[in-house]
Amino acid sequence: MNIDIGKIVSISEANQNFSRVARMADKNGEIYIFKNNKPKYKLVDLENDTAIEMTDDEKIDFVAARILKLYRPAFEELAK
Repeated sequence: MNIDIGKIVSISEANQNFSRVARMADKNGEIYIFKNNKPKYKLVDLENDTAIEMTDDEKIDFVAARILKLYRPAFEELAK
């Protein structure tokens, strides 16, 4: 298994700084969490992971949530 060292964090770092590790996963698509100097867990950005299979309805929900998040202020203004 070849792992980019920029995608590795220790389990203690993941525990103490989970939001930072999650942002790393957002940026890189995945992060490997090591325990006892061995890869133990993989944190994956589900929106961008092709290995996760979703139904068409689940895909629509993801896209709708992303659009709502991106354009929320405009939707709130239109709702007035």
